[in-house]
Amino acid sequence: MDLYDIPLRTLAGESASLSEYRGRALLIVNVASKCGLTPQYEGLERLHERYRDQGLTVLGVPCNQFMGQEPGTPEEIATFCSTTYGVTFPLLEKTDVNGEERHPLYAELVRTPDAAGEAGDVQWNFEKFLVDTEGEVVGRFRPSTEPESEDIVSAIKAHLPG
Repeated sequence: MDLYDIPLRTLAGESASLSEYRGRALLIVNVASKCGLTPQYEGLERLHERYRDQGLTVLGVPCNQFMGQEPGTPEEIATFCSTTYGVTFPLLEKTDVNGEERHPLYAELVRTPDAAGEAGDVQWNFEKFLVDTEGEVVGRFRPSTEPESEDIVSAIKAHLPG
Protein backbone atom coordinates (compact mmCIF):
# COMPACT_ATOMS: atom_id res chain seq x y z
CA MET A 1 0.00 0.00 0.00
CA ASP A 2 1.24 3.50 -0.83
CA LEU A 3 1.72 5.50 2.39
CA TYR A 4 0.45 8.60 0.60
CA ASP A 5 -2.96 6.97 0.05
CA ILE A 6 -3.67 6.08 3.68
CA PRO A 7 -6.39 8.31 5.15
CA LEU A 8 -5.36 10.08 8.36
CA ARG A 9 -6.88 12.57 10.77
CA THR A 10 -5.14 15.46 12.46
CA LEU A 11 -5.26 15.93 16.22
CA ALA A 12 -7.92 18.56 15.53
CA GLY A 13 -10.05 15.90 13.78
CA GLU A 14 -9.54 17.11 10.22
CA SER A 15 -8.94 14.77 7.28
CA ALA A 16 -5.32 14.49 6.22
CA SER A 17 -2.91 12.26 4.32
CA LEU A 18 0.83 11.92 3.96
CA SER A 19 0.44 13.10 0.34
CA GLU A 20 0.54 16.61 1.83
CA TYR A 21 4.22 15.89 2.55
CA ARG A 22 5.12 14.37 -0.83
CA GLY A 23 8.66 15.43 -1.68
CA ARG A 24 9.61 15.87 1.99
CA ALA A 25 11.31 13.47 4.37
CA LEU A 26 9.14 12.46 7.33
CA LEU A 27 10.09 11.31 10.80
CA ILE A 28 6.94 9.63 12.14
CA VAL A 29 6.94 9.07 15.90
CA ASN A 30 4.32 7.58 18.24
CA VAL A 31 4.29 9.97 21.19
CA ALA A 32 2.91 10.09 24.73
CA SER A 33 2.65 12.81 27.38
CA LYS A 34 3.17 10.72 30.52
CA CYS A 35 6.12 8.51 29.61
CA GLY A 36 9.69 8.44 30.84
CA LEU A 37 10.68 9.17 27.23
CA THR A 38 8.38 12.21 26.91
CA PRO A 39 11.37 14.62 27.10
CA GLN A 40 12.25 13.35 23.61
CA TYR A 41 9.70 15.94 22.43
CA GLU A 42 12.51 18.50 22.92
CA GLY A 43 14.85 16.73 20.49
CA LEU A 44 12.05 16.07 18.02
CA GLU A 45 11.15 19.76 18.00
CA ARG A 46 14.81 20.75 17.52
CA LEU A 47 15.07 18.34 14.55
CA HIS A 48 11.88 19.79 13.09
CA GLU A 49 13.16 23.35 13.47
CA ARG A 50 16.69 22.57 12.23
CA TYR A 51 15.70 20.64 9.09
CA ARG A 52 12.21 21.93 8.28
CA ASP A 53 13.47 24.38 5.65
CA GLN A 54 15.61 21.61 4.12
CA GLY A 55 12.59 19.35 3.63
CA LEU A 56 11.96 17.41 6.88
CA THR A 57 8.68 17.19 8.73
CA VAL A 58 8.43 15.50 12.12
CA LEU A 59 4.97 13.99 12.53
CA GLY A 60 3.74 13.03 16.01
CA VAL A 61 1.20 10.24 16.48
CA PRO A 62 -0.21 10.16 20.02
CA CYS A 63 -0.78 6.61 21.25
CA ASN A 64 -2.31 5.38 24.52
CA GLN A 65 -1.45 1.68 24.07
CA PHE A 66 1.59 1.59 26.35
CA MET A 67 0.44 1.61 29.98
CA GLY A 68 -2.11 4.36 29.25
CA GLN A 69 0.62 7.00 28.96
CA GLU A 70 -1.37 9.22 26.57
CA PRO A 71 -4.74 9.53 28.33
CA GLY A 72 -5.57 13.09 27.31
CA THR A 73 -8.19 14.51 25.00
CA PRO A 74 -6.99 16.03 21.73
CA GLU A 75 -7.17 19.48 23.33
CA GLU A 76 -5.17 18.35 26.38
CA ILE A 77 -2.53 16.73 24.17
CA ALA A 78 -2.19 19.83 22.00
CA THR A 79 -1.93 22.13 25.02
CA PHE A 80 0.61 19.89 26.76
CA CYS A 81 2.81 19.64 23.66
CA SER A 82 2.79 23.35 22.90
CA THR A 83 3.13 24.71 26.44
CA THR A 84 5.53 22.11 27.88
CA TYR A 85 7.78 21.44 24.88
CA GLY A 86 6.98 24.20 22.38
CA VAL A 87 5.96 21.62 19.77
CA THR A 88 5.22 23.14 16.37
CA PHE A 89 5.36 19.96 14.28
CA PRO A 90 2.04 18.40 13.18
CA LEU A 91 0.23 15.90 15.39
CA LEU A 92 -2.23 13.28 14.22
CA GLU A 93 -5.19 11.92 16.17
CA LYS A 94 -4.61 9.37 18.91
CA THR A 95 -3.89 6.10 17.13
CA ASP A 96 -3.36 2.41 17.83
CA VAL A 97 0.06 1.33 16.56
CA ASN A 98 -0.23 -2.37 17.52
CA GLY A 99 -2.93 -5.02 17.81
CA GLU A 100 -6.18 -5.71 16.02
CA GLU A 101 -7.07 -2.01 15.78
CA ARG A 102 -3.62 -1.03 14.43
CA HIS A 103 -3.96 1.93 12.08
CA PRO A 104 -3.21 1.11 8.40
CA LEU A 105 -0.29 3.58 8.52
CA TYR A 106 1.36 1.53 11.24
CA ALA A 107 0.48 -1.74 9.49
CA GLU A 108 2.83 -0.52 6.76
CA LEU A 109 5.46 1.08 9.01
CA VAL A 110 6.03 -1.98 11.22
CA ARG A 111 7.10 -4.05 8.21
CA THR A 112 10.36 -2.10 8.26
CA PRO A 113 13.21 -3.69 10.23
CA ASP A 114 15.35 -1.76 12.68
CA ALA A 115 19.18 -1.70 12.61
CA ALA A 116 19.25 -5.21 14.14
CA GLY A 117 16.98 -6.54 11.38
CA GLU A 118 13.92 -6.81 13.62
CA ALA A 119 10.53 -5.83 12.21
CA GLY A 120 7.12 -6.24 13.85
CA ASP A 121 5.25 -4.47 16.62
CA VAL A 122 6.18 -1.06 17.94
CA GLN A 123 8.05 -1.67 21.21
CA TRP A 124 7.04 1.44 23.17
CA ASN A 125 6.33 5.16 22.93
CA PHE A 126 8.71 7.25 20.80
CA GLU A 127 9.57 4.64 18.17
CA LYS A 128 10.67 6.53 15.06
CA PHE A 129 10.22 5.75 11.36
CA LEU A 130 11.99 7.70 8.63
CA VAL A 131 10.15 8.03 5.32
CA ASP A 132 11.99 9.37 2.28
CA THR A 133 10.76 11.95 -0.22
CA GLU A 134 9.20 9.18 -2.37
CA GLY A 135 7.11 7.76 0.49
CA GLU A 136 9.36 4.76 1.18
CA VAL A 137 10.14 3.76 4.77
CA VAL A 138 13.95 3.89 4.94
CA GLY A 139 14.70 3.73 8.65
CA ARG A 140 13.36 2.52 11.97
CA PHE A 141 14.72 3.65 15.31
CA ARG A 142 13.63 2.08 18.57
CA PRO A 143 12.32 4.20 21.47
CA SER A 144 15.62 4.43 23.33
CA THR A 145 17.32 6.07 20.34
CA GLU A 146 17.41 9.80 21.08
CA PRO A 147 15.98 11.99 18.29
CA GLU A 148 19.25 13.88 17.82
CA SER A 149 21.44 10.76 17.84
CA GLU A 150 24.04 10.48 15.09
CA ASP A 151 22.15 7.51 13.61
CA ILE A 152 18.95 9.49 13.16
CA VAL A 153 20.57 12.77 12.09
CA SER A 154 22.76 11.09 9.46
CA ALA A 155 19.76 9.13 8.12
CA ILE A 156 17.69 12.32 7.91
CA LYS A 157 20.47 14.20 6.10
CA ALA A 158 20.83 11.32 3.61
CA HIS A 159 17.13 11.53 2.71
CA LEU A 160 16.46 15.26 2.56
CA PRO A 161 15.29 16.45 -0.85
CA GLY A 162 17.85 17.81 -3.27
